[in-house]
Amino acid sequence: MATLESPPAIGPATQGVIDTFSRYVVPNYRRFPICLTRGEGSRVWDAEGAEYLDLFPGWGCNLLGHCPGPVVRAVQEQVARLIHVPNSWYIEPQGEWAKLLSERSFGGQAFFCNSGTEANEAAIKLVRLRTNGERYKIITFQGGFHGRTMGSVTATAQPKYHDGLGPMLAGFQYAPHGDLEAVEKLIDDRTGGILVEPILGEGGVVPAPEGFLQGLRRICDERDLLLVFDEVQCGCGRTGHWFGHQHFGVVPDVMTLAKSLCAGIAGGAMLTTVDLAKHLRPGMHASTFGGNPIAAAAGIAAIRMIEEEGLLAHVERIAGLFRERLEALQERCDAVRDVRVMGMMIGVELAFDGAAVVQASLDRKLLVNCTQGNVIRLLPAMNLSASEVEDGCDRLGDAILEVAGRQ
Repeated sequence: MATLESPPAIGPATQGVIDTFSRYVVPNYRRFPICLTRGEGSRVWDAEGAEYLDLFPGWGCNLLGHCPGPVVRAVQEQVARLIHVPNSWYIEPQGEWAKLLSERSFGGQAFFCNSGTEANEAAIKLVRLRTNGERYKIITFQGGFHGRTMGSVTATAQPKYHDGLGPMLAGFQYAPHGDLEAVEKLIDDRTGGILVEPILGEGGVVPAPEGFLQGLRRICDERDLLLVFDEVQCGCGRTGHWFGHQHFGVVPDVMTLAKSLCAGIAGGAMLTTVDLAKHLRPGMHASTFGGNPIAAAAGIAAIRMIEEEGLLAHVERIAGLFRERLEALQERCDAVRDVRVMGMMIGVELAFDGAAVVQASLDRKLLVNCTQGNVIRLLPAMNLSASEVEDGCDRLGDAILEVAGRQ
Protein backbone atom coordinates (compact mmCIF):
# COMPACT_ATOMS: atom_id res chain seq x y z
CA MET A 1 0.00 0.00 0.00
CA ALA A 2 1.36 3.35 -1.02
CA THR A 3 2.12 5.90 1.69
CA LEU A 4 2.23 9.63 1.10
CA GLU A 5 4.03 12.58 2.54
CA SER A 6 2.03 15.35 4.17
CA PRO A 7 0.07 17.38 1.59
CA PRO A 8 1.88 20.50 0.38
CA ALA A 9 1.12 23.88 1.85
CA ILE A 10 -1.47 26.02 0.11
CA GLY A 11 0.14 27.86 -2.79
CA PRO A 12 0.06 31.66 -3.05
CA ALA A 13 -2.37 31.72 -5.99
CA THR A 14 -4.87 29.54 -4.14
CA GLN A 15 -4.39 31.43 -0.89
CA GLY A 16 -5.25 34.68 -2.62
CA VAL A 17 -8.55 33.24 -3.86
CA ILE A 18 -9.33 31.82 -0.41
CA ASP A 19 -8.69 35.24 1.14
CA THR A 20 -11.13 36.86 -1.32
CA PHE A 21 -13.78 34.25 -0.51
CA SER A 22 -13.28 34.77 3.21
CA ARG A 23 -14.00 38.46 2.79
CA TYR A 24 -16.80 38.46 0.22
CA VAL A 25 -18.53 35.06 -0.18
CA VAL A 26 -21.13 33.65 2.22
CA PRO A 27 -19.49 30.64 3.93
CA ASN A 28 -22.36 28.19 3.37
CA TYR A 29 -20.17 25.52 1.74
CA ARG A 30 -17.41 23.35 3.16
CA ARG A 31 -14.65 23.84 0.62
CA PHE A 32 -11.39 22.01 0.08
CA PRO A 33 -8.37 24.38 0.08
CA ILE A 34 -7.93 23.98 -3.68
CA CYS A 35 -8.74 26.44 -6.46
CA LEU A 36 -9.60 24.66 -9.70
CA THR A 37 -8.81 26.67 -12.82
CA ARG A 38 -9.12 24.36 -15.81
CA GLY A 39 -10.76 21.08 -16.83
CA GLU A 40 -10.62 18.71 -19.77
CA GLY A 41 -12.42 15.38 -19.89
CA SER A 42 -12.05 13.72 -16.49
CA ARG A 43 -9.02 15.80 -15.49
CA VAL A 44 -8.86 19.13 -13.68
CA TRP A 45 -5.97 21.39 -12.73
CA ASP A 46 -5.56 23.74 -9.78
CA ALA A 47 -4.09 27.22 -9.54
CA GLU A 48 -0.63 25.77 -8.84
CA GLY A 49 -0.81 23.48 -11.87
CA ALA A 50 -1.44 20.17 -10.08
CA GLU A 51 -3.54 17.65 -12.04
CA TYR A 52 -6.41 15.60 -10.55
CA LEU A 53 -8.51 12.70 -11.81
CA ASP A 54 -12.13 13.71 -11.25
CA LEU A 55 -14.60 10.88 -10.59
CA PHE A 56 -17.25 13.26 -9.23
CA PRO A 57 -17.17 15.99 -11.90
CA GLY A 58 -19.33 18.99 -11.17
CA TRP A 59 -21.25 17.18 -8.41
CA GLY A 60 -22.67 14.98 -11.15
CA CYS A 61 -23.39 17.82 -13.59
CA ASN A 62 -20.47 17.19 -15.96
CA LEU A 63 -21.73 13.89 -17.32
CA LEU A 64 -19.63 14.29 -20.46
CA GLY A 65 -16.55 15.44 -18.58
CA HIS A 66 -15.16 18.92 -18.29
CA CYS A 67 -15.59 21.16 -21.34
CA PRO A 68 -16.79 18.54 -23.86
CA GLY A 69 -15.97 19.80 -27.35
CA PRO A 70 -19.41 19.52 -29.01
CA VAL A 71 -21.11 21.28 -26.11
CA VAL A 72 -18.47 24.01 -25.92
CA ARG A 73 -18.82 24.71 -29.65
CA ALA A 74 -22.63 24.75 -29.50
CA VAL A 75 -22.59 27.23 -26.61
CA GLN A 76 -19.98 29.44 -28.29
CA GLU A 77 -22.03 29.59 -31.49
CA GLN A 78 -25.28 30.27 -29.62
CA VAL A 79 -23.90 32.98 -27.35
CA ALA A 80 -22.76 34.89 -30.42
CA ARG A 81 -26.31 34.82 -31.88
CA LEU A 82 -28.70 35.17 -28.95
CA ILE A 83 -27.98 34.97 -25.23
CA HIS A 84 -31.37 35.39 -23.62
CA VAL A 85 -34.96 36.24 -24.45
CA PRO A 86 -37.98 35.82 -22.19
CA ASN A 87 -40.41 32.95 -22.57
CA SER A 88 -43.01 35.33 -23.99
CA TRP A 89 -41.32 34.61 -27.35
CA TYR A 90 -40.65 31.42 -29.32
CA ILE A 91 -37.06 30.28 -29.83
CA GLU A 92 -36.21 27.34 -32.07
CA PRO A 93 -33.62 25.63 -29.79
CA GLN A 94 -36.04 25.25 -26.88
CA GLY A 95 -38.63 23.50 -29.04
CA GLU A 96 -36.01 21.19 -30.56
CA TRP A 97 -34.65 20.34 -27.11
CA ALA A 98 -38.12 19.47 -25.83
CA LYS A 99 -38.69 17.26 -28.89
CA LEU A 100 -35.46 15.32 -28.34
CA LEU A 101 -36.26 14.71 -24.66
CA SER A 102 -39.84 13.70 -25.43
CA GLU A 103 -38.77 11.19 -28.07
CA ARG A 104 -36.28 9.54 -25.71
CA SER A 105 -38.62 9.32 -22.74
CA PHE A 106 -42.37 8.69 -22.56
CA GLY A 107 -43.52 11.41 -24.94
CA GLY A 108 -45.35 14.47 -23.78
CA GLN A 109 -44.14 17.97 -23.08
CA ALA A 110 -41.37 19.75 -21.17
CA PHE A 111 -41.31 22.69 -18.77
CA PHE A 112 -37.81 24.13 -18.54
CA CYS A 113 -36.13 25.70 -15.53
CA ASN A 114 -32.58 25.98 -14.15
CA SER A 115 -32.04 23.29 -11.53
CA GLY A 116 -33.32 20.11 -9.97
CA THR A 117 -35.02 21.80 -7.07
CA GLU A 118 -36.91 24.05 -9.51
CA ALA A 119 -37.95 21.03 -11.58
CA ASN A 120 -39.29 19.35 -8.45
CA GLU A 121 -41.13 22.50 -7.40
CA ALA A 122 -42.86 22.47 -10.79
CA ALA A 123 -43.82 18.83 -10.25
CA ILE A 124 -45.18 19.59 -6.78
CA LYS A 125 -47.30 22.40 -8.21
CA LEU A 126 -48.56 20.14 -10.99
CA VAL A 127 -49.70 17.50 -8.51
CA ARG A 128 -51.69 20.15 -6.60
CA LEU A 129 -53.02 21.96 -9.66
CA ARG A 130 -54.48 18.78 -11.13
CA THR A 131 -57.16 18.86 -8.44
CA ASN A 132 -57.11 22.62 -7.73
CA GLY A 133 -55.35 21.91 -4.43
CA GLU A 134 -57.95 19.47 -3.10
CA ARG A 135 -55.49 16.56 -3.19
CA TYR A 136 -52.33 18.30 -2.06
CA LYS A 137 -50.52 15.56 -0.14
CA ILE A 138 -47.44 13.90 -1.63
CA ILE A 139 -45.71 10.77 -0.32
CA THR A 140 -41.91 10.68 -0.47
CA PHE A 141 -39.31 8.30 0.93
CA GLN A 142 -36.69 8.13 3.63
CA GLY A 143 -33.22 8.51 2.15
CA GLY A 144 -34.51 10.54 -0.80
CA PHE A 145 -33.27 13.98 -1.78
CA HIS A 146 -35.25 16.46 -3.87
CA GLY A 147 -33.60 19.87 -3.49
CA ARG A 148 -33.08 22.93 -1.31
CA THR A 149 -36.04 25.24 -1.86
CA MET A 150 -38.79 25.01 0.75
CA GLY A 151 -41.09 22.69 -1.16
CA SER A 152 -38.40 20.32 -2.35
CA VAL A 153 -36.51 20.32 0.94
CA THR A 154 -39.73 19.45 2.75
CA ALA A 155 -40.19 16.63 0.24
CA THR A 156 -36.72 15.40 1.25
CA ALA A 157 -37.33 12.90 4.04
CA GLN A 158 -34.00 13.47 5.78
CA PRO A 159 -34.25 15.45 9.04
CA LYS A 160 -30.74 16.88 8.73
CA TYR A 161 -31.90 19.03 5.80
CA HIS A 162 -34.81 20.44 7.82
CA ASP A 163 -32.74 21.61 10.78
CA GLY A 164 -33.58 25.22 11.64
CA LEU A 165 -36.02 25.67 8.75
CA GLY A 166 -39.35 24.82 10.41
CA PRO A 167 -42.21 24.88 10.11
CA MET A 168 -41.93 22.82 6.95
CA LEU A 169 -44.44 22.98 4.09
CA ALA A 170 -47.68 21.11 4.83
CA GLY A 171 -48.71 18.07 2.83
CA PHE A 172 -45.67 15.79 2.71
CA GLN A 173 -45.68 12.33 4.24
CA TYR A 174 -42.70 10.00 4.46
CA ALA A 175 -42.52 6.25 4.00
CA PRO A 176 -39.59 3.84 4.37
CA HIS A 177 -37.88 3.30 1.04
CA GLY A 178 -39.14 0.10 -0.57
CA ASP A 179 -42.14 -0.36 1.73
CA LEU A 180 -45.32 -0.57 -0.35
CA GLU A 181 -47.49 -1.45 2.63
CA ALA A 182 -46.43 1.74 4.41
CA VAL A 183 -47.31 3.73 1.29
CA GLU A 184 -50.82 2.31 1.13
CA LYS A 185 -51.42 3.14 4.80
CA LEU A 186 -50.50 6.81 4.22
CA ILE A 187 -52.92 7.38 1.33
CA ASP A 188 -56.15 9.21 2.05
CA ASP A 189 -58.60 11.33 0.07
CA ARG A 190 -56.19 14.28 0.20
CA THR A 191 -53.26 12.39 -1.36
CA GLY A 192 -52.39 13.54 -4.88
CA GLY A 193 -49.09 11.90 -5.76
CA ILE A 194 -45.97 9.91 -4.97
CA LEU A 195 -42.48 11.34 -5.53
CA VAL A 196 -39.48 8.98 -5.65
CA GLU A 197 -35.98 8.63 -7.06
CA PRO A 198 -35.70 5.40 -9.10
CA ILE A 199 -32.15 5.22 -7.77
CA LEU A 200 -31.36 7.06 -4.55
CA GLY A 201 -28.39 9.35 -5.18
CA GLU A 202 -27.74 11.41 -2.07
CA GLY A 203 -29.19 8.44 -0.19
CA GLY A 204 -26.19 6.29 -1.07
CA VAL A 205 -26.64 5.05 -4.67
CA VAL A 206 -29.46 2.63 -3.81
CA PRO A 207 -31.55 1.21 -6.69
CA ALA A 208 -35.25 0.68 -6.06
CA PRO A 209 -35.86 -2.81 -4.59
CA GLU A 210 -37.29 -5.40 -6.94
CA GLY A 211 -40.98 -4.78 -7.57
CA PHE A 212 -41.05 -1.45 -5.71
CA LEU A 213 -41.52 0.95 -8.62
CA GLN A 214 -43.92 -1.50 -10.24
CA GLY A 215 -45.90 -1.53 -7.00
CA LEU A 216 -45.98 2.26 -6.87
CA ARG A 217 -47.26 2.36 -10.44
CA ARG A 218 -50.04 -0.07 -9.53
CA ILE A 219 -51.01 1.94 -6.45
CA CYS A 220 -51.10 5.20 -8.41
CA ASP A 221 -53.24 3.66 -11.13
CA GLU A 222 -55.66 2.18 -8.60
CA ARG A 223 -55.93 5.35 -6.48
CA ASP A 224 -55.71 7.97 -9.26
CA LEU A 225 -52.42 9.42 -8.03
CA LEU A 226 -49.57 10.93 -10.03
CA LEU A 227 -46.32 8.99 -10.02
CA VAL A 228 -43.39 11.42 -10.14
CA PHE A 229 -39.85 10.19 -10.76
CA ASP A 230 -37.02 12.47 -9.63
CA GLU A 231 -34.27 11.68 -12.15
CA VAL A 232 -32.19 14.75 -11.42
CA GLN A 233 -29.23 12.50 -10.62
CA CYS A 234 -29.93 9.24 -12.47
CA GLY A 235 -31.32 10.65 -15.74
CA CYS A 236 -29.84 11.74 -19.07
CA GLY A 237 -27.89 8.57 -19.86
CA ARG A 238 -25.91 8.18 -16.66
CA THR A 239 -27.07 4.62 -16.02
CA GLY A 240 -26.63 3.32 -19.57
CA HIS A 241 -30.29 3.96 -20.41
CA TRP A 242 -31.55 7.43 -21.21
CA PHE A 243 -33.47 7.45 -17.94
CA GLY A 244 -33.12 5.42 -14.77
CA HIS A 245 -36.72 4.24 -14.73
CA GLN A 246 -36.16 2.46 -18.04
CA HIS A 247 -34.17 -0.19 -16.15
CA PHE A 248 -37.34 -1.09 -14.27
CA GLY A 249 -39.90 -1.02 -17.08
CA VAL A 250 -42.09 1.51 -15.26
CA VAL A 251 -43.34 4.72 -16.88
CA PRO A 252 -44.05 7.75 -14.64
CA ASP A 253 -46.63 10.47 -15.10
CA VAL A 254 -44.04 13.16 -14.39
CA MET A 255 -40.24 13.15 -14.50
CA THR A 256 -37.78 15.79 -13.29
CA LEU A 257 -34.30 16.34 -14.72
CA ALA A 258 -31.33 18.63 -14.12
CA LYS A 259 -27.62 18.24 -13.17
CA SER A 260 -26.21 16.58 -16.30
CA LEU A 261 -29.09 17.68 -18.56
CA CYS A 262 -26.92 20.39 -20.17
CA ALA A 263 -23.50 18.78 -19.62
CA GLY A 264 -22.43 21.38 -17.05
CA ILE A 265 -24.51 24.40 -18.10
CA ALA A 266 -27.31 25.21 -15.65
CA GLY A 267 -30.57 23.66 -16.80
CA GLY A 268 -33.55 21.71 -15.49
CA ALA A 269 -36.74 20.25 -16.88
CA MET A 270 -40.01 18.67 -15.86
CA LEU A 271 -41.53 16.27 -18.38
CA THR A 272 -45.14 15.18 -18.25
CA THR A 273 -47.93 13.94 -20.48
CA VAL A 274 -49.86 16.22 -22.81
CA ASP A 275 -53.01 15.66 -20.76
CA LEU A 276 -51.37 16.62 -17.47
CA ALA A 277 -49.36 19.51 -18.91
CA LYS A 278 -52.53 21.55 -19.45
CA HIS A 279 -52.90 21.96 -15.67
CA LEU A 280 -49.72 24.07 -15.54
CA ARG A 281 -51.62 26.89 -17.19
CA PRO A 282 -50.28 30.38 -17.97
CA GLY A 283 -49.68 32.47 -14.89
CA MET A 284 -49.39 29.51 -12.50
CA HIS A 285 -45.69 28.82 -12.93
CA ALA A 286 -42.71 30.27 -14.78
CA SER A 287 -38.93 30.49 -14.89
CA THR A 288 -37.20 33.60 -16.19
CA PHE A 289 -34.11 31.79 -17.47
CA GLY A 290 -35.77 28.42 -18.03
CA GLY A 291 -35.05 26.95 -21.47
CA ASN A 292 -32.87 29.90 -22.45
CA PRO A 293 -30.98 29.68 -25.76
CA ILE A 294 -27.64 28.78 -24.19
CA ALA A 295 -29.05 25.98 -22.01
CA ALA A 296 -31.06 24.66 -24.97
CA ALA A 297 -28.02 24.64 -27.24
CA ALA A 298 -26.03 22.78 -24.59
CA GLY A 299 -28.85 20.30 -23.95
CA ILE A 300 -29.22 19.52 -27.66
CA ALA A 301 -25.47 19.13 -28.11
CA ALA A 302 -25.26 16.79 -25.10
CA ILE A 303 -27.94 14.46 -26.49
CA ARG A 304 -26.31 14.40 -29.91
CA MET A 305 -22.85 13.77 -28.45
CA ILE A 306 -24.12 10.84 -26.37
CA GLU A 307 -25.69 9.24 -29.43
CA GLU A 308 -23.02 10.02 -32.02
CA GLU A 309 -20.24 8.68 -29.75
CA GLY A 310 -22.19 5.60 -28.63
CA LEU A 311 -21.85 6.55 -24.98
CA LEU A 312 -24.85 4.60 -23.66
CA ALA A 313 -23.17 1.33 -24.72
CA HIS A 314 -19.82 2.65 -23.46
CA VAL A 315 -21.34 3.21 -20.01
CA GLU A 316 -22.32 -0.45 -19.81
CA ARG A 317 -18.76 -1.56 -20.59
CA ILE A 318 -17.10 0.90 -18.22
CA ALA A 319 -19.59 0.11 -15.43
CA GLY A 320 -18.62 -3.55 -15.73
CA LEU A 321 -14.97 -2.65 -15.28
CA PHE A 322 -15.75 -0.55 -12.20
CA ARG A 323 -17.79 -3.43 -10.76
CA GLU A 324 -14.99 -5.92 -11.40
CA ARG A 325 -12.30 -3.75 -9.80
CA LEU A 326 -14.36 -2.63 -6.80
CA GLU A 327 -15.70 -6.11 -6.03
CA ALA A 328 -12.11 -7.37 -6.11
CA LEU A 329 -11.28 -4.67 -3.58
CA GLN A 330 -14.23 -5.79 -1.45
CA GLU A 331 -12.88 -9.36 -1.41
CA ARG A 332 -9.55 -8.25 0.04
CA CYS A 333 -10.81 -5.49 2.33
CA ASP A 334 -13.38 -6.34 5.01
CA ALA A 335 -14.06 -2.63 5.49
CA VAL A 336 -15.85 -2.54 2.11
CA ARG A 337 -19.36 -3.70 3.00
CA ASP A 338 -21.08 -3.30 -0.36
CA VAL A 339 -20.46 -2.18 -3.92
CA ARG A 340 -23.40 -0.75 -5.90
CA VAL A 341 -22.98 0.06 -9.59
CA MET A 342 -25.74 1.43 -11.83
CA GLY A 343 -23.88 2.67 -14.88
CA MET A 344 -21.97 5.78 -13.87
CA MET A 345 -23.66 5.87 -10.45
CA ILE A 346 -21.35 4.02 -8.08
CA GLY A 347 -21.53 3.61 -4.32
CA VAL A 348 -18.89 1.94 -2.15
CA GLU A 349 -20.31 1.37 1.32
CA LEU A 350 -17.70 1.30 4.08
CA ALA A 351 -17.66 0.01 7.64
CA PHE A 352 -16.44 3.40 8.86
CA ASP A 353 -16.91 7.10 8.17
CA GLY A 354 -15.81 7.94 4.65
CA ALA A 355 -14.57 11.51 5.16
CA ALA A 356 -11.01 10.30 5.73
CA VAL A 357 -11.17 8.33 2.47
CA VAL A 358 -12.18 11.47 0.58
CA GLN A 359 -9.12 13.23 2.03
CA ALA A 360 -6.82 10.27 1.38
CA SER A 361 -8.08 10.20 -2.20
CA LEU A 362 -7.46 13.93 -2.53
CA ASP A 363 -3.90 13.35 -1.31
CA ARG A 364 -3.59 11.02 -4.31
CA LYS A 365 -5.02 13.67 -6.66
CA LEU A 366 -8.34 11.84 -6.96
CA LEU A 367 -11.70 13.62 -6.51
CA VAL A 368 -14.54 11.56 -5.00
CA ASN A 369 -17.50 12.21 -2.69
CA CYS A 370 -18.89 10.76 0.53
CA THR A 371 -22.63 10.62 1.22
CA GLN A 372 -24.68 9.17 4.07
CA GLY A 373 -21.56 9.22 6.22
CA ASN A 374 -20.00 6.00 4.96
CA VAL A 375 -20.73 5.68 1.23
CA ILE A 376 -18.06 6.77 -1.22
CA ARG A 377 -20.03 8.07 -4.19
CA LEU A 378 -18.66 8.27 -7.72
CA LEU A 379 -20.53 9.94 -10.60
CA PRO A 380 -17.92 9.68 -13.36
CA ALA A 381 -18.19 11.05 -16.87
CA MET A 382 -19.85 8.77 -19.42
CA ASN A 383 -16.79 9.00 -21.66
CA LEU A 384 -14.31 7.94 -19.00
CA SER A 385 -11.67 5.65 -20.53
CA ALA A 386 -10.80 2.14 -19.34
CA SER A 387 -7.33 3.32 -18.34
CA GLU A 388 -8.85 6.11 -16.24
CA VAL A 389 -11.08 3.54 -14.50
CA GLU A 390 -8.02 1.44 -13.68
CA ASP A 391 -6.10 4.49 -12.46
CA GLY A 392 -9.03 5.76 -10.40
CA CYS A 393 -9.70 2.38 -8.80
CA ASP A 394 -6.02 2.01 -7.93
CA ARG A 395 -5.97 5.39 -6.18
CA LEU A 396 -9.31 4.84 -4.44
CA GLY A 397 -8.33 1.33 -3.35
CA ASP A 398 -5.09 2.61 -1.86
CA ALA A 399 -6.98 5.38 -0.05
CA ILE A 400 -9.51 2.94 1.42
CA LEU A 401 -6.83 0.46 2.50
CA GLU A 402 -4.80 3.26 4.10
CA VAL A 403 -7.76 4.51 6.15
CA ALA A 404 -8.91 0.98 6.99
CA GLY A 405 -5.45 0.26 8.35
CA ARG A 406 -5.83 3.12 10.81
CA GLN A 407 -9.19 1.94 12.20
